[in-house]
This record gives sequence, C-alpha cells and structure tokens, in this order.
Amino acid sequence: MKKLSILIILLVAINVSAQEAYFTSYNFIVEPSQQNTVVKLISDYFTANKTEGVTVSLWENHFNDPGNNFTHMIVFSGSLDAMGNQYSNDGGAEWMLFMTQINQHIKDGFSSSMGRRLASWGDMEASYPVQNYYIVQVENSNTFRSAYEKYQSSAVRKGWMNMYGTFTTGVGPDGGSHWIITGHKDFKSAMGGSSAVLTESEKKTRDKAWNTFRETNGGAELVRSGTRVMLGIW
Repeated sequence: MKKLSILIILLVAINVSAQEAYFTSYNFIVEPSQQNTVVKLISDYFTANKTEGVTVSLWENHFNDPGNNFTHMIVFSGSLDAMGNQYSNDGGAEWMLFMTQINQHIKDGFSSSMGRRLASWGDMEASYPVQNYYIVQVENSNTFRSAYEKYQSSAVRKGWMNMYGTFTTGVGPDGGSHWIITGHKDFKSAMGGSSAVLTESEKKTRDKAWNTFRETNGGAELVRSGTRVMLGIW
C-alpha cells in the first residue's frame, strides 16, 4: 500500500465538549523497531503545530482480526469549523518536512475514514487510554439511533464512557455504517466490562435494557471489533 502522502491522521479520541463532533482517521503500519521514532515525530510536530480546536490522538491497534491488522491510527477530531480550518491549511514547510521524516519510518498506509460522533455518555473529561471499538452495519439509522441512545441513557456507568457515531466515507466492502467505542481507564476494566463491577440487580436491569435494544434497533450486524491503546494526545 502507498505510504501516507497527504495527512496521516478510525475512530475515535474525539474529545470535544459538544455532543456532536467530526473526525478523520488514518490507519497505518509501523515496524516495532520504528514505533518510538514515529511517536516522537508525531508528538514534536503536533505539540508545535496543532490546529486550534482540534484534538489529535495516536493509538496502537492492540487487539484486532486479520483483516484489521494495521498497527497504529491517528485521529483528528473537533467541531466542523475547527476541522475545516485544519484541512484548509497546507501546513507549509513544517508540514512537508514532517511528512518527509515520518514516511521514512512508516512501512505502509492501511486505510482512512471520515465521520461524526453523534452522542456520548460518561465523564468525557476523564482519560480512557484503553478503548474497545465496534464497527456495525445498521439497517435503519433513525431507528438504531433512537434505540441505542435510549439504552445508553438508562445504563449505569462506573468508571467508563461510551460514544458512537457514523462513517461518511472510508467504509470497506464488508460494510460498517456506524462505530461504537467503550473507553476504560485500564485493561482490567476493559477486560471485565460492566459485569465485573455491577451488582446483581444492576446486571438484571442492564440485561433487560439490552434485550429491549436488540428487539427495537431495526437491525444491526457487527462487522468487526478491536481494542486500541492511547500512545499520546495533543
């Protein structure tokens, strides 16, 4: 695959205060021996050159299936105006130098996407460095949105967050109209999930709400899932 030549920018740190946000995501492959160099180059550049109002986050694609085995992703997120400002600026000589340097240490580009965050639940100001992500093909967007937001709004949350949204471009042949992310503060929480911390009564309430969601979401199919780990945020 071609190396990244325009922006090396799935999914989502999307850490802005408003519910609805926009993002671009660029996934790529780095050899283990080059990871520290790539992280430093990205950190140095975006510490000095980040667009105002845009959050930049770098992730390791930790658990994944064979068709989703890129090693890293970088996500740019913010309001529509902030994202528009980022893409209207060519970055000048600093950007060209950064791209020349970074391409020397990236093995391959993998994929890219663009989309929106529709809603989130939980403390979005906290840090969730371990995130489970799910790509879903939805049959009826409006029906799914109503059912999903009702389910999440009623859920008991103990130290984790959830957010979801849609892809507008970059959807592969296997489909994937929507994405869902559950963020955790550590691997223990990500592995145990809600079942590890909810009381028996809370589990029964959760299971009942989940069954209602499945019956009323209009049809949805899981395309793929994975776990990503944050390496940096600017």
